[in-house]
Amino acid sequence: MSERIRPAHDAATWGPALDEAVNVLGRGELVVLPTDTVYGIGADAFAPTAVQALLDAKGRGRQMPPPVLIGDARTLDGLATDVPEAARALAEAFWPGGLTIIVQAQPSLAWDLGETRGTVALRMPDHPTALALLRRTGPLAVSSANRTGSEAAVTAAGAYEQLGDAVALYLDAGDAPGQVASTIVDATGATLRVVRAGAITLEQLRAVAPVEGAAPPPDEGAAG
Repeated sequence: MSERIRPAHDAATWGPALDEAVNVLGRGELVVLPTDTVYGIGADAFAPTAVQALLDAKGRGRQMPPPVLIGDARTLDGLATDVPEAARALAEAFWPGGLTIIVQAQPSLAWDLGETRGTVALRMPDHPTALALLRRTGPLAVSSANRTGSEAAVTAAGAYEQLGDAVALYLDAGDAPGQVASTIVDATGATLRVVRAGAITLEQLRAVAPVEGAAPPPDEGAAG
């Protein structure tokens, strides 16, 4: 096992690994972390060079900006503007969980996630390790831990096989419990619309708010 991989499955013992992750992210380097869907590769969302390093590690262009993971649902209003009530209802029902919501980004935010056209994809993951880290770091740009075109990693070791030394630290919490990428709902238009099917079904979404139908899931997953 690589020395870059640190155990982070138990709150009683993960302190040193999370301390190291906070330091790594603060230096503008990358961390692989577990989520409730798949493993993700994370960077400080407010450090443009770190976000670019994330895209480079994946072999991904700026036209595919990473989602942003948050540790508290109340952060939604700090990062987004003009959030529809239906989108708020979905967040209340499915956060933390496997739902990513695309919303209009606050125009004052000093970040550069890529070609977002003024939007941001937000999610609050339902994983204790991820939430413990996010509550210390604040929002993180996080995409699935894999090279573009390859399967999203569901273990830290699997992520290391694909990303290697491009990532400074890998937090290992065992197999990703969900192993299915999040459902993505676009809430920037007149109606809510599923743009990627995933962990939350259309039927589950429609039980909470009006949502237009799902597109087939693409090969490239997001941990967001």
